[in-house]
Amino acid sequence: MPDPISWSAAMPYYAAALFVGYLLGSIPFGLIITRFAGLGDIRDIGSGNIGATNALRTGNKWVAGGTFLGDMAKGAAAVLIARQFGPDLAVIAAFGALVGHLFPVWLRFKGGKGISTYIGILLALAWPVGLLFCATWLVVALIFRMSSLSALVASLLSPVYFVWVDQWQMVELSVLLVILVFYAHRENIQRLLSGTEPRIGQKEDA
Repeated sequence: MPDPISWSAAMPYYAAALFVGYLLGSIPFGLIITRFAGLGDIRDIGSGNIGATNALRTGNKWVAGGTFLGDMAKGAAAVLIARQFGPDLAVIAAFGALVGHLFPVWLRFKGGKGISTYIGILLALAWPVGLLFCATWLVVALIFRMSSLSALVASLLSPVYFVWVDQWQMVELSVLLVILVFYAHRENIQRLLSGTEPRIGQKEDA
C-alpha cells in the first residue's frame, strides 16, 4: 500500500475498501433466507424491515437466527478483510458495511436498522466492545422489554466502551456509526418519546 501521506495514491485503496464494504453490507440476508425458507417476502411481513427482529415475526426462529448471524457476519467480514491491507481501510470498510445495510442499492436503498451489522463490526474492530454492546442490549431489554430502546442505549454507549478499552482511534468511527443507527431508528425514537413504542413480543416491536 502506498505511503498514507500521499492521499492521491491512497484514494483508490480507500475507495475500494468503501465499495467492498458497501457491497458486503448490502447483502439482504433477511430477504434471502426468508424466501429460501418458503416464507415469502420479508418486506410484506410485520414492519417490512429486512432485519432479524422482523424476521422473527415469520414465526420461524431459525430464519430470525440466520438473518441475525448473516447480517452480523457481513459486518465482521468487511472489517476483517480490509484489515489485511491496513487499519485505515478497516475503518472505511466498516462505515461502508453499515451504509450498505441501511441503504442497499438492490432494495432501492431501503434496508434494515443496522444493529446486527453494527455488532459484527464492533466484534471485528474490538471484540470486548462488541460483547459489552450485547450485554448492554440484554440488560436494557430485560428491564424495559423494548428492542429498539435496547439497541439505541447500547449503540450510544459504544463510543464510551471504546474509550474504556483504550481504543481511542475507533471513537470517531463509532460516533459516526451511532449517528447512522439513530437515523435508521428515527421512527422508533418518535414512538419512544410518545410512549407508543411496542414492547418485545408485541406485533410491531422494531
